[in-house]
Amino acid sequence: MFRPPALSRRRWAGLTGAALTAVALSVTLTTPASATPPNIPSKATAQAELNALTVAAEGSMTGYSRDLFPHWITISGSCNTRETVLKRDGANVIVDGSCYPTSGSWYSPYDGATWYSPADIDIDHVVPLAEAWRSGASSWTTSKRQSFANDLSYPQLIAVTDNVNQSKGDQDPSTWQPPRSAYRCTYSKMWIRSKYHWGLRLQTAEKSALQSMLNTCSS
Repeated sequence: MFRPPALSRRRWAGLTGAALTAVALSVTLTTPASATPPNIPSKATAQAELNALTVAAEGSMTGYSRDLFPHWITISGSCNTRETVLKRDGANVIVDGSCYPTSGSWYSPYDGATWYSPADIDIDHVVPLAEAWRSGASSWTTSKRQSFANDLSYPQLIAVTDNVNQSKGDQDPSTWQPPRSAYRCTYSKMWIRSKYHWGLRLQTAEKSALQSMLNTCSS
């Protein structure tokens, strides 16, 4: 989905036909970067990690609060985790003295949309915080949960379209997968790697869905 930087979501929605063409022609396009979290495993490695994960019934939500997973924390200078991911996953990103992006573009691999305002972007926890809680994080220290919620070393954070992320909520792959089917292979590898690295459990239906997604991978 193309959207130029000068137009808000509401204003763009109101344009049709010739007006859309005129706007598109008036903007110089650059190729946006694809969101690329680190340490996405190969298909073979992801398969081995999936096989090694513990399968168990889903845990309780008793006691859960997002506040028990402190985020976003300061990463460097005035940049917090969200701003760091926005710079990593965007193209031609320029930030102000507070590290807030003033320009740039972001390609959301979940749905194939391109955005020009950081307000249209959410940073998705690939394994949602509530899902992590139900899968073993309820027994972690707050410090470990903070590390998980701000994990920049593994494929746990990615910049995506805000309402797509909101539609996902805290669902696992048995009930939610990226609407862009071409990205489901990568999504499964990211989910598996994050759960494996953090020692989280998974459910039978979740494992089955991940296996089906992984089977679509060529490598």
